[in-house]
Amino acid sequence: MKEDNNTKLILLGANPEGRQIYLIPGMCNRHGLIAGATGTGKTVTLQVLAENFSRLGVPVFSADIKGDLSGISQPASPHPKITERIEKIGIKDYTPSGCPVLFWDVYGKNGHPVRTTISEMGPLLLSHLLELNDTQEGVLHIAFAIADDQGLLLLDLKDLRALLSWMAEHTTEIKKNYGNVSPNSIAAIQRDLLVLQEAGGDLFFGEPALKLEHLMQRDFSGRGVISLLDATTLIENPRIYGTFLLWLLSELFEELDEVGDAALPRLVFFFDEAHLLFNRAQKPLIEKIEQVVRLIRSKGVGIFFVTQHPLDIPESVAGQLGNRVQHALRAFTDRDKKAVRAAAETFRANPAIDAEKVIIELGVGEALVSTLDYEGAPSIVERTLICPPLSRIGPVEQSVKNEIISRSPLREVYDKTIDRESAYEVLKKREEERAKNAPGQAPRSKRSDSKTEAFIKSLLRSIGSSIGRQIARGLMGSITRR
Repeated sequence: MKEDNNTKLILLGANPEGRQIYLIPGMCNRHGLIAGATGTGKTVTLQVLAENFSRLGVPVFSADIKGDLSGISQPASPHPKITERIEKIGIKDYTPSGCPVLFWDVYGKNGHPVRTTISEMGPLLLSHLLELNDTQEGVLHIAFAIADDQGLLLLDLKDLRALLSWMAEHTTEIKKNYGNVSPNSIAAIQRDLLVLQEAGGDLFFGEPALKLEHLMQRDFSGRGVISLLDATTLIENPRIYGTFLLWLLSELFEELDEVGDAALPRLVFFFDEAHLLFNRAQKPLIEKIEQVVRLIRSKGVGIFFVTQHPLDIPESVAGQLGNRVQHALRAFTDRDKKAVRAAAETFRANPAIDAEKVIIELGVGEALVSTLDYEGAPSIVERTLICPPLSRIGPVEQSVKNEIISRSPLREVYDKTIDRESAYEVLKKREEERAKNAPGQAPRSKRSDSKTEAFIKSLLRSIGSSIGRQIARGLMGSITRR
């Protein structure tokens, strides 16, 4: 970090001439992009940025796809390659240190459980999660409207299933007030909910729900706490992964107040494997993402998308990413060549660099970098050797992670589930009361027998032959004995 105009800057690295390249933290609410092929250094760049924000007192949230980022909690160990890079960049105050970390895990195995409620997720994101068509999404919107009108809490999957079952039995009443609801659509949604449950949805939806303030903490020394979401298992269900992170961004946008531009962001959010957010996303969802990215800057939140190809990010979103770190790309296919060309064209040209050519030549830990100046204008692109992190590169041992989790002050908050009265319990009570108060209704089996007896008596009257009378009497006797 460097002091400039009373503002701390983040040292990213140095160009081949030895000139150091910096990132202005106050410009990070203009968001950023870290891109590059597998194995080119994207994760280490993310780690360098995250630990710098932490030392500035800025909380950080990031998904940990491979478990590599857990090393950010421990100081780096001496290594000849680190020493060589420190000398090349001209770092004078390199002191290995770890950062304060909170571990989170949707499945509750490698961190505090992360939960939200059905109501907080909302029908748009839930429809995306379940991959519903337009008709089914309309039914889901009606379900949420009914829940609001009747004061039904939708907290977990069983609440939503109970409400959908109630809707299937009251389609005529619903049609008068909300519109047509197809039983086939309800059945399809119910099937999708079962698939979601098998994928871990029953763990994700419930209470206690995640509180945003627990992602925006500082430790006793003023360093920002880094929240790492263990996604090593979650990434196997990419639709849940992408939807969860989008939900989190939406919650930040909805709940945080306006702060405008400040010297430091309030929170920096790293979205690794960002292409999973946009895969098969319908137009309304893309528009929602674009709106959140555009407007959340005024809430003091910076977003860095991390992905392999710049083309993974829709143009409407990519155009809002001001700070760019482009690691090497491989140009083997036509799509690769297009990605290289597109990445090169996004930078402000540097007469000394052929960006399209350099992107292919970059080594591990090198990148083309362009950051925003104090006026919000992009700097010319520079070939940059990225700084080594002060923390450990790679994962920590499970025993170390378990020790950090055991010392967390949030254990008592999230590690036990809560199941309060909600839609499932309310609708069940209503059904029991209705059955109890229904006048003069015999049990279903007895009513069925009465109808059968009436049919047989009619048969006896209408059949004249002795054989027919014997058959009918035999049927009557079997019912009487039963």
